[in-house]
Amino acid sequence: LCAFKAQKGHCNVSQYDAQHKSLGLWVRHQRVLYEKNALSSDRVEQFKSIGFIWDPLECVWNEHFNQLCAYKAQNGHCNVSQLDERNKSLGEWVMNQRASYKKNALNSVWVM
Repeated sequence: LCAFKAQKGHCNVSQYDAQHKSLGLWVRHQRVLYEKNALSSDRVEQFKSIGFIWDPLECVWNEHFNQLCAYKAQNGHCNVSQLDERNKSLGEWVMNQRASYKKNALNSVWVM
C-alpha cells in the first residue's frame, strides 16, 4: 500500500483495477474490518499515518460540498446548473443531493 501511495499519491486502490486487484481487495477488506471495529488501534494508526481514507464516498461527498461552498461564495447562491459546462459535475451532484433529500435517502450527517 505504501508503494502504491508513493507511485499514485493516494491510498484509494480500486478492486476493479486489474493491475492492483489483490491490493484493492485487501484495502476493501481493511475498510470492512475497520467498520466492524476489528482492527487494532496500532493498525488504525498505521493507516492514518499514510493518509488512508476509511470512507471514500464520504471523502468524495466532502470534496463536492467544498466545491459547492466555493460556488456559493462566488455566486451568492447554490443553484448550480448541470447545463453549465464549467460546473456540470457539481450541478449533477447538487441535483442528486436534492433528489436524495426528497426521497429521505440523504445521510442525516450531510443534511444541514
